[in-house]
Amino acid sequence: IVIHENRGLNVHIEDVTRRAARAGYLAIAPNALSALGGTPANEDEARQLFQQLKAEDSLQNFIKLFDYLPGRKDCTGKYGCVGFCWGGGMANKLAVNVPSLKAAVAFYGAQPDAADVPKIKSAIQLHYGGLYERIDAGIPAYEAALKNAGTAYELYMYEGVNHAFHNDTALTRYNEAAAKLAWQRTLDFFAKYLN
Repeated sequence: IVIHENRGLNVHIEDVTRRAARAGYLAIAPNALSALGGTPANEDEARQLFQQLKAEDSLQNFIKLFDYLPGRKDCTGKYGCVGFCWGGGMANKLAVNVPSLKAAVAFYGAQPDAADVPKIKSAIQLHYGGLYERIDAGIPAYEAALKNAGTAYELYMYEGVNHAFHNDTALTRYNEAAAKLAWQRTLDFFAKYLN
């Protein structure tokens, strides 16, 4: 499952989904804004629509994907997700709430409550930009909770890069070297836990 940023299902996430499919995975990119008419072309309008979403409804919609997947003949039953920004936070929430999830990758996403971390059954991979202090402030508590729970995890900090460093359509934040390294680490992680 590829989970978009707070800009909705855009060309960047469509491209990431194609990359995952080319790597051999059944790759699905749901649109969290579909209930509100879909993703508008204007990114500012898309961000405003996210304010209308109810967090619990969005979480439940993504959880329902894991009820849908077993009905697909091309699904192996080994579930993974990768999310970016808002989607990174959702990937962390899915790790807490979907026991059948095997691998969750969060790019610069909000961390779950430390008290919920023991519920995580999947392996976790985390990617953060060193310049994004707001989200990075939650790393120590999350990492300590992952260690205390004995959760398999990998945490990567990309120094000197900002939030959204993987998004090659946001040239003011994109960092090619960090993005390529993080994506290769993601594919290696999926190969380890989903194959």
